[in-house]
Amino acid sequence: MNNETFFELLQRIAKWIIRYYDNIESYPVKSQVEPKEIYNKVAKLDNQTPASIDEIMSDFEKIILPGITHWQSPNFFAYFPANTSPPSILAEMLTSAIAAQCMVWETSPAAAELEEFTLNLLRQYIGLPESFSGVIQDTASTATLVALIVAREKKSSFSINENGFDGKNYRVYCSEEAHSSIEKAAKIAGFGRKNVVKIATDENFSMQAELLEKSIIEDIEKGYIPCAVVSAFGTTGSTAIDPINEIAEIALKYDLFHHVDAALAGSSLILPEMRYIAESIERADSIVFNPHKWLLTNFDCSAHFVKDKETLIRTFSITPEYLKTSVDEQVNNYRDWGIQLGRRFRALKLWFVLRYYGLEGLQNFIREHISFAKYFAESIIAEGDFELLAPVNFNTVCFRYIGYSEKTKIDEVNEKLLKTLNDSGKIYITHTKLNGKYTIRFVVGQTNTKKRHVDAALELIKQTARNLV
Repeated sequence: MNNETFFELLQRIAKWIIRYYDNIESYPVKSQVEPKEIYNKVAKLDNQTPASIDEIMSDFEKIILPGITHWQSPNFFAYFPANTSPPSILAEMLTSAIAAQCMVWETSPAAAELEEFTLNLLRQYIGLPESFSGVIQDTASTATLVALIVAREKKSSFSINENGFDGKNYRVYCSEEAHSSIEKAAKIAGFGRKNVVKIATDENFSMQAELLEKSIIEDIEKGYIPCAVVSAFGTTGSTAIDPINEIAEIALKYDLFHHVDAALAGSSLILPEMRYIAESIERADSIVFNPHKWLLTNFDCSAHFVKDKETLIRTFSITPEYLKTSVDEQVNNYRDWGIQLGRRFRALKLWFVLRYYGLEGLQNFIREHISFAKYFAESIIAEGDFELLAPVNFNTVCFRYIGYSEKTKIDEVNEKLLKTLNDSGKIYITHTKLNGKYTIRFVVGQTNTKKRHVDAALELIKQTARNLV
């Protein structure tokens, strides 16, 4: 393919992207295909001989597009946001074109230094002190795994790194509402699932600090070694907030590594008025949140902040001769800050977003979504036949329909309500269980979601629920 042809195709793809966003509300938000439908269609194509871009694009539109759930639709209210924006998309195009392997400073100095600068800027935006250093991980799950490995090495004085596992039972603590990535990280890091201690939560689904301390004391008496605790600043199910300050006190008292998982809700800390609910977050050893969730930046881009970068680097650094350079003592080689040796130039899209929107623009974006969620919650509860099941801390509303006479079947009715709404293609929402109750989650966070989309979803939910009974 020569450059002239490539240029024509770039224009074609750019026009397709514009048309996609112009027409995104015409697609079913949740893909309506059946399992293996896409696979079987692709398998029937001639996959051996070269194909033209015309053929590939035709198959993309006929086969692939129907199998896409449209996360960028303004009617996407499921799971959590994974929003993007025009400047982020443009930066991703440049990143793909440059195709740099950014493992050490020397392999692309701009990538390393822009990452350092951008994370320092983001650190200031969320109110963390200069004692924290930042690195971009691919996901919060990876950041949590990194944190637990660092905790393990710090507790074992780096002996596990050198000699392998020592047979001791190191314990990790989190709330019963914590994200599954903590349990997964504990498996991979060698703690074992049985050594993940899940602490009961209160009526707001926040970890009970007094029960955390009680569990630690009991474990010490049984010969276990308390190693790490993970606080949640916005759980996945209900965006509950653990008592970070109290947990920090306990972590200090019993020498635990303290990691804060703020994957979704951390973006809200760019709002000064939201920081009070993250009181003493700066006392943690590490913190992660995802600009790729709620800060207009394409997946994947997780901001991981650590208080002690030397311990992090000592945990992960291995420098074979072929990676040594003359400037290693003067720069950040981010291959030493996590699991991957190979690294994408993720900082570019984050930098584009921060520069294009500015702090004020991003703050307005987050504030609007929080106001939409509170508006939805107030509106749905005012109906009388719906109830809220958790506090609305950020952009997530947990509710259920209760206008059904047989109270024992409320869960079944809500499960049917969710399926009916999603099958309509008009909106997409998901569920969780809180205190054993089937709970519908309504999450506001997509880039182009406006009040009219929230109003339309509200009416659809009300009408569908009442039609079911």
